[in-house]
Amino acid sequence: MKILRRLGWLTAPLIFIAFLVGWKLYVELFGVSRFILPPPEQVGRAFIELVLGKTTGMHAGITLYETVMGFLFALLFGVSLGAILGKVPWLERALMPFVVALQVVPKVALVPLFILWFGFGPGSKVIVAAVLAFFPIFTNTLLGVKSVDHGHRDVMESLNAGRFKTFWLLEFPSALPYLLAGMEVGIVLAVIGAVVGEYLGGSEGLGHLAVATLNAFQVDALFAVILLLTVMGFGLWLLVVLLRRAVIPWHDSVVYRAPSEA
Repeated sequence: MKILRRLGWLTAPLIFIAFLVGWKLYVELFGVSRFILPPPEQVGRAFIELVLGKTTGMHAGITLYETVMGFLFALLFGVSLGAILGKVPWLERALMPFVVALQVVPKVALVPLFILWFGFGPGSKVIVAAVLAFFPIFTNTLLGVKSVDHGHRDVMESLNAGRFKTFWLLEFPSALPYLLAGMEVGIVLAVIGAVVGEYLGGSEGLGHLAVATLNAFQVDALFAVILLLTVMGFGLWLLVVLLRRAVIPWHDSVVYRAPSEA
């Protein structure tokens, strides 16, 4: 089993290396134009040039700000609304159709409205990021609050605990695994929302930089921007994963053991 665990750490790097080798072979063996699909080493050089560029830090900082602010707004409203609707069933039945309707509307169609209402600055991109990240956080919080064991609720009632104490000592800790799972999805969607907002209406950020490289027919630079966005998104997701490990170290999702180790 120790050997299998060690191999597990090597799996991702090996898959990545195999992907790069397959990419290189595909470009060389099939004679794919560098304008359509540049080889990995060309993208690597473009990525280094992008990282060392004078304006890259500014663009990346703006995208990071929009993503984090949108995620925090989604976290605030998603947790609040999910906790309230989880405690008030009739309000959940009344408001849930409107929440779902907001979610199923294509967000790309809403971006022009957000730009019209909030301008071309970071505000409209923050709103787009928040709207995309809101739903998984909200639904997971709602599910977590509603999934508390009835026996535990009975114990709190027998102790004459009020609603606030019951929520703070029982429902909120029980909902944390669900909430943190929603946060892992939400932070990724927040990155997508910020980039989509910059792509459709903005003069700053990595989304705008991607459009600029595309308009200049710099395909390798476009791949480099995409790679930088991937690194940023993965880093933010990893922070949420580490937060989950720190906040709920007792949960099965953190202390998972293989069946043979149980």
